[in-house]
Amino acid sequence: MKKFDKDRLILGLAGPVLALVVALALTTVVLLASGRNPFEPYRIMFDSASYVDVQVLIINQAGTYYLAALAVAVGFRMNLFNIGVDGQYRLAAMMAALVGASVTLPGPLHIALIVIVAMLVGAFWAGIAGFLKTTRGVSEVVSTIMLNSIATALVAWLILPKNFGEQPAGSNNLTTGEIAESGWFPGLPMGDGGDIYGFTFVAAGCGLLYWFVLNRTRFGFDLRATGASESAAQASGVDAKKMILTSMLISGAVAGLAGLPTLLGDTHTYSLDFPTGIGFTGITIALLGRNNPLGIAFSALLIAFLDKSSASLDQFGYEKEIATIMQGLIVISVVVSYELVRRYGVRRQQQKVGEELAAGHVIKTEKEAAL
Repeated sequence: MKKFDKDRLILGLAGPVLALVVALALTTVVLLASGRNPFEPYRIMFDSASYVDVQVLIINQAGTYYLAALAVAVGFRMNLFNIGVDGQYRLAAMMAALVGASVTLPGPLHIALIVIVAMLVGAFWAGIAGFLKTTRGVSEVVSTIMLNSIATALVAWLILPKNFGEQPAGSNNLTTGEIAESGWFPGLPMGDGGDIYGFTFVAAGCGLLYWFVLNRTRFGFDLRATGASESAAQASGVDAKKMILTSMLISGAVAGLAGLPTLLGDTHTYSLDFPTGIGFTGITIALLGRNNPLGIAFSALLIAFLDKSSASLDQFGYEKEIATIMQGLIVISVVVSYELVRRYGVRRQQQKVGEELAAGHVIKTEKEAAL
């Protein structure tokens, strides 16, 4: 049993490690081909990350990425591809900002209202795709991509001054109005480095809850069983369609939380320059972390490190897009490396079964000879 667990751990780590090594090697090749020093950008990025303010930025960004990746991972464990996390989180953040700016409540109640609105909006938007899949057989990939576009248009319409938005004097930006201080989520002060968003710790708690539900509850078992084989799950009494819809609702609710670290800890309003693309980055992180909460945490920190530490590359004559190239190469490398590791794992398992059968045959022959 110990040997099996060891092999599984090694195979689990081999995929992401191989992906990172390959991505690093290919990035180095790109730098060499462009006539640049292949190692200097890495030194610059690590030097930049040694400053407290950059470390705070990395941690805060990682918290946002972590929630987005958890939302994607919930779908992945169900064999669902929720490509719509980006639209779900942006629409949820905007609606939460609108509601939060329109009321004034005691601190805990104000924050709780904003969180609930964000989760409900995210769940509703993802639930549309879940409903279409369970009732009409529409692929969640297609429907969530379309819902991303609809969410973008809906947000653009809602934020117009003639509807629900505001245009600050002397600015071309549009906002939903500022949330009262009672709705701000307190952070952890880090001196001159700024504050770590308080909602980053909520994100960590969501990771623990994700692990517990997935591995220690009946619902988590049914979810994993349905994701592995829908027909087998149905044969054992699991309502597969209900599980699909429920999983999409949960995925959307978690996606709705992804915008709250920034909304409650920094901007306190939704505007045209609110971060976008978080959902698609979450897909990369969930893949790299293999849908494991701890693996996702390390992956979120890695991608956040590439994002924030690369900002200093411009000062030394290097394009900060080097980090973007590396992220893209990580995605490609993840797909290839996981497939290679999977094939090796299958061959290894077949080899072990053969060895066990051969060993059993030898023992049986020896017993027969003794008789």
